Amino acid sequence: MELKKDSNAVSIDMLLIVHSEKRRAAQGAHSDRQADPGAPPQRRGGLQGVGNGIRRWQKLEGSDLHGNLVEKQHPQQTQVITSYDNQGTQLTVEVHPRDAMPQFLKKFSLAKRLQGDKNGNTRPRQPGGKDAHAYPWDRSSLKSMPLDLRQFEKLDTYASQVTVKSGLDELVSDLLQEAHSDLERVRAIWIWICHHIEYDVEAAQEKDRQAFKPTTILQTQKTNCDGYAGLFERMCRIAGVQCMTVPGYSKGFGYQPGQSFSGEFDHAWNAVYLEGRWHLVDSTWGSGLVDSTTSKFTFLYNEFYFLTHPALFIEDHFPDNKNWQLLKPPQSLRQFENNMYHKSEFYNKGMLSAHPETSIVKTVNGKTTVTIESCAPTLFMFMLNGKQEHGLLSLRKNGMKLDVYPPTVGTHKLQIFAKGNSEIYSSVLEYTLKCHYADMDIQLPAELHQPVGPSWFSEQMGITKPSHPEPVIYTSDGRCSVSFGVEEGISVLASLHGDNGPITEETQRRYIFQLHREKRTELKVQVPHAGKFALKIFVKKRQEPGNYVFVFNYLLCCTNTKVNWPVFPESFGNWGQDNELLEPLSGVLPANRNIPFKLKLHGIAKALVKGQDTWPLTLNHEGYWEGSCSTAGCQEVYVMVLENANHNFYSYILKYKVNDAQ
Repeated sequence: MELKKDSNAVSIDMLLIVHSEKRRAAQGAHSDRQADPGAPPQRRGGLQGVGNGIRRWQKLEGSDLHGNLVEKQHPQQTQVITSYDNQGTQLTVEVHPRDAMPQFLKKFSLAKRLQGDKNGNTRPRQPGGKDAHAYPWDRSSLKSMPLDLRQFEKLDTYASQVTVKSGLDELVSDLLQEAHSDLERVRAIWIWICHHIEYDVEAAQEKDRQAFKPTTILQTQKTNCDGYAGLFERMCRIAGVQCMTVPGYSKGFGYQPGQSFSGEFDHAWNAVYLEGRWHLVDSTWGSGLVDSTTSKFTFLYNEFYFLTHPALFIEDHFPDNKNWQLLKPPQSLRQFENNMYHKSEFYNKGMLSAHPETSIVKTVNGKTTVTIESCAPTLFMFMLNGKQEHGLLSLRKNGMKLDVYPPTVGTHKLQIFAKGNSEIYSSVLEYTLKCHYADMDIQLPAELHQPVGPSWFSEQMGITKPSHPEPVIYTSDGRCSVSFGVEEGISVLASLHGDNGPITEETQRRYIFQLHREKRTELKVQVPHAGKFALKIFVKKRQEPGNYVFVFNYLLCCTNTKVNWPVFPESFGNWGQDNELLEPLSGVLPANRNIPFKLKLHGIAKALVKGQDTWPLTLNHEGYWEGSCSTAGCQEVYVMVLENANHNFYSYILKYKVNDAQ
């Protein structure tokens, strides 16, 4: 390359400044991906969940070769020499007097850097076409290189406990005491930053701010996303590992599905060169979260952003230079905007894929169906506009299926959460539903909780081989019978819930009559009227204290407007597990009638029916207790049993009400 020299040049100190006119200047804000689901949309960047993070690069006043800012100078008699190479890169030489501090004025470009740092490391270049490795995701690993995280257990514990003493060089030296490869050096630096550097919310939100110096970051242990990236790069360079800072756009805090990106970049992260390839890390998002309601940072380590597979990293990081995608072919910005965004927890909790694959979905005949495939059985829940309503979520062995019925025309926010191995449900997906038609006939009961229908989870809770494996049961006459196996020592409780009229908890259970036969439980159900009902199933271990635990529910649908079934008779604690009621099934008996009774009762000596008078029941050759009673002159009728012939007292097992005489 030839330089055009000024003939009047004197003995001088020179500083080469690289300009890349092909690049956009970067400035921006910081981004949080897992803020409160109901947080208002804001355009920020940097950490997963909060304000501005990347410094305004085009306004930097100065920087030395190692990333330290130098004081703003106003040198006099500065001369500028400009030249261009055959690729069109402008090379500018600023000529300063010997007694003046060189002023480092450059447009933001990571494509070219000065060569050599204080350790003699070569400044790496950005990847070109030959470096754009194809990283096909075979769904076996979330990382861009084979890793066994167990190999880092000792190193992670050590690195997280290292403290700052005199400065950055000594800190890196201490961290490397237990690191014996470039991979371990990068890991130690990553762990230390993620566990010690707090996101500076206030500084990130300042409109005009200077970049964070590494020395300042160590002193305050606070910074923004640019500070995280700059510190990570600086520490890697000291450790002898090639590292670059990458600016770009991010789908972080305040991101809305389908949102477009333009103007200043809002985030920065890093690329490290290990084992002959570039790999991506984001220590900002690996360190923790900011609560959008309190603007408080919380350390919450996220392994996902360490050496993330490029096919996954591109979902929420779009680099300034497409080569930093490390993908063949690279995505366009438009693809990045339109592609489905799977949050890090989607992959952390073992999700593999989801359908639809676009974040903005139009309903079809008032309905949208979402399916998720996971690598292991997982518990899910959903919220439509912040409420767990208007959807049917059924669990599958490896995933789930969700049918959503938006109640009104318009735009709706659908969030899906997964539990994984922890006790906390985390947001994994978010859709925007565009509904042009609302089916008013699809009104689901408010008490219809998730999941709907039996699954691996109900089997895990002791309920097996259900008679109705599907979540929805249709009945034309308002009656149905549901049965399933029950493991030894498990007690089952069921209740029926509809939306029409107030019904007490006792009444909700009286529309179900529970029978037990040979390790199977049968639920005879009669609905009080036409409509949709939630048949809720609860279980508990008999020998353990505590409440019943909800397992799943069925959706019962009846369109017959003539249906008007009464409740079943009330059963008491002495109603045996294996007893069976054939008649009367209605818990409300007509007045002034003779009513036949037929029951199968086990382990009793005598049985009778008590109303105004007492009528004994007789055991027939089929093993049923039979007889009849008159309802004249009484309001209630009881079935009573004598469990031992030597006893002289009877126990109540069933109770019927008698209609008032007309």
